[in-house]
Amino acid sequence: MKKWLLAIVFGSALILGACGGNDDASDNKDNKETNEPTTSGSVDSAKAEELYTSSCAQCHGADLSGGAGPDLRDVGSKLSKEQIETTIEKGKGSMPGGLVKNDGERDTLASWLAEKK
Repeated sequence: MKKWLLAIVFGSALILGACGGNDDASDNKDNKETNEPTTSGSVDSAKAEELYTSSCAQCHGADLSGGAGPDLRDVGSKLSKEQIETTIEKGKGSMPGGLVKNDGERDTLASWLAEKK
C-alpha cells in the first residue's frame, strides 16, 4: 500500500511539475507540414505522462532517469518523434513493442518524449 501511495504522490508531482515551462501554443498537433518538433503547447502533457507512468516508468524510471531501460531525459536530442514512435510500436533490444497499442496515444507519448532535450 505504501508503494502505491508513493507512486501516486510522485506521479502527481511529476505531472504538476510538467505544467510549468514552455508557454508556446500551437493548434497544429503534429506539425507535420513543417517537419518541426511539436511544441509543448500542443502535446497533452498530462495524458502523455499518464501513458508514460503506466507503460514506461517501470523500466525507464518515474523521472525518466533510467533503470532497466535507458535514460530518457534527453531522448528528443537523440531520436526524432518518428523514431521514438517506431520504438514504442515495435520495441528495440530488450524492450518489447506494443506496450501502447492505440495510435493516438502512441503519437502523444512520442511527441512528449521528443520534447525531452
